[in-house]
Amino acid sequence: MVILCLKIFFTRILDVSLGTFRTIVLIKGRNILAGFIGFFEVFVWFVIVQEALNTPNTSIWIALFYSFGFAAGTIIGAYVTNFFIRTPITLQIITNNDKLADYLREKGFGVSVVDVHGKDGIRNMLILETLDNHYKELLSLIRVIDENAFVVVDEKKYVHNGFYVRK
Repeated sequence: MVILCLKIFFTRILDVSLGTFRTIVLIKGRNILAGFIGFFEVFVWFVIVQEALNTPNTSIWIALFYSFGFAAGTIIGAYVTNFFIRTPITLQIITNNDKLADYLREKGFGVSVVDVHGKDGIRNMLILETLDNHYKELLSLIRVIDENAFVVVDEKKYVHNGFYVRK
């Protein structure tokens, strides 16, 4: 029974990870790839469900390992997805510091600057597009010049043309 429980656990990790990856790929508009992944996801799921339900053993451990495999697959699928799929993001940075835009440009990022009028007067709003894997580094760079900068991050589905990200 231990081997069956472990088999169920690891197979659930595989099929749920595929499902998580498929969902994100579908959201990103890659429909054919999502269908291809979905085929393998359901095939793996069907095989393990059939084995779990057709065993003469009725131990609660089978259900627990099935459930733990689902939970672990969700977590692992999220990590795998974040590793393989890069998402374009837009940062809007509100700052009083006139040097921040030039500093970010020196670091290789394309920055547009707009004057914005707020409660405390005119400030700069920096707008830049990059990929999500640059976010932590970019936030650290922003904090070097202005630790009080107000930063808003939006995820984008598509970005075309323009200065996108440094190499």
